[in-house]
Amino acid sequence: MALKEFIEIKFRLADDSDIGPNKYTPSTSVASLKEKIIAQWPKDKDSGPKSINDVKLINAGRILENNKTLGESRLPVDEVPGGVITMHVVVRPHMNEKARDKQQEDSLKKGGCACTIL
Repeated sequence: MALKEFIEIKFRLADDSDIGPNKYTPSTSVASLKEKIIAQWPKDKDSGPKSINDVKLINAGRILENNKTLGESRLPVDEVPGGVITMHVVVRPHMNEKARDKQQEDSLKKGGCACTIL
């Protein structure tokens, strides 16, 4: 199985619209893909990501890691009809500081230890 020089990818957003397709080399990092998604995010959409940490890329049921390249992510390039891979983009909802603090507090209450020392 020969490694293709370019991998053609389109990114599917939550509203079923797409960014791309565009061609990338296997050495392209997942983090740089996320940067491109943020740069190409449709201006008419309200809930766009602010940083790469707000974005999750999902391919074949797996969340891709920022520090890996496309080649390391073992994408099914030769198995895709037409050669275009569709990755799903999930954006973490934005929270204001107050909501984030409350979420952390609630998390500590639920997972906190109610231990009694004997």
